Amino acid sequence: MSLWIPVAIAAATFQTVRFMLQKVLSSVSLSPAGATFSRFIYSAPFILAGLFIYLMVSGQQLPSLPPKFWMFASIGGLSQILATICVVALFKQRNFAVGITFKKTEVIQTAIVGLLVLGDQITVWGWVAIVVGLLAVLVLAKPPNSSGPWWQHLTNKAARFGLGSGVLFAFSAVSYRGASLQLGDLDAMFRAGVTLAVVVSLQTLMMLAWLSWRDRAEITRVWAARRVAIWVGLTSMGGSFCWFWAFSLQNAAYVKALGQVELILSILATVLFFKEKITSREILGMALLVVSILALVLAI
Repeated sequence: MSLWIPVAIAAATFQTVRFMLQKVLSSVSLSPAGATFSRFIYSAPFILAGLFIYLMVSGQQLPSLPPKFWMFASIGGLSQILATICVVALFKQRNFAVGITFKKTEVIQTAIVGLLVLGDQITVWGWVAIVVGLLAVLVLAKPPNSSGPWWQHLTNKAARFGLGSGVLFAFSAVSYRGASLQLGDLDAMFRAGVTLAVVVSLQTLMMLAWLSWRDRAEITRVWAARRVAIWVGLTSMGGSFCWFWAFSLQNAAYVKALGQVELILSILATVLFFKEKITSREILGMALLVVSILALVLAI
């Protein structure tokens, strides 16, 4: 078995566990903003320590960081913060599996954002995949036991949080790519590590400033929840590291395709851990979205 396969599966597993922990935190003790802050404040020390150890062992020095790097890193970091808050808030509206599936629209929206921002071209089959994905969103957007015209379901809270998280994650992905490209011809993993360390540091400072201004008591609650929250940080670091490692070993399209195993893991978590029910309509919507995402990443 090629090494990138277990690494990508490990990344998806870390990510699923992280979102499970954030769902627990948001439903028990923390607000969506606090659950998001816990991800950054508890992962930043480990990420910075890892980069420091790498620099000591390899003898390399930090590269110069041009203004464009900071611009892309800041946009990407802020977009990811808002996207994560949307996902955690979505968990309060729908079950865990549907929340993760809505988040996965980021793959489709990244293609659209790449076209609009970077001029990346989309093939005919890519557009077909996007249309199937939009159909999946229409199916998923309707909450159980609801009625009314289909377009009204696209404006409910769950749909707004889900689609909002997808487009924000898309902007963060494009921005992180832009930041990494500003570091020249350094080794890909080294560029990824430097970008990750800077972004997580910025995100920690951004959220610390925001909560200090708007809800200082939430910082205290994040510290009080440290026995669970520290695992959010550790799984966040593990997931990020494995994603970057997998991308360095294999074409990103194949890594993204295999990463959809997260949807299967989210269904297992929904049924076995959270004891939530999944309707047949939700299963149909998730299946359509999986088909659209796989078709899209293979068409890229």
